[in-house]
Amino acid sequence: MNWIILIIAGLFEVAFAFCLGKAKETSGVEMYWWYAGFLAALTLSMALLMKATQTLPIGTAYAVWTGIGAAGTVLVGILVFKEPATFLRLFFLSTLILSIAGLKMVSQG
Repeated sequence: MNWIILIIAGLFEVAFAFCLGKAKETSGVEMYWWYAGFLAALTLSMALLMKATQTLPIGTAYAVWTGIGAAGTVLVGILVFKEPATFLRLFFLSTLILSIAGLKMVSQG
């Protein structure tokens, strides 16, 4: 169950990065709504990470959480914010995802 909580925490990390990107593109009241979304997603992400680390090893949990956030944010950048999808960028994204899966496989908990 805590692995599921950790994955959801990582997805909320992607959400807060997405909100930052959208806030950068907007102004006025809309910008503040995106910043409010950032704070909400950040709070949920941290709370879920704290819950997951009660039974998972901290080093593995933090690495997986950060990896999900990093990989997801790169994908959001490519798909939503039209950032370049170069071969090397996709190659290293793939190695990151494989590393996250490897950490999950060799971890106790």
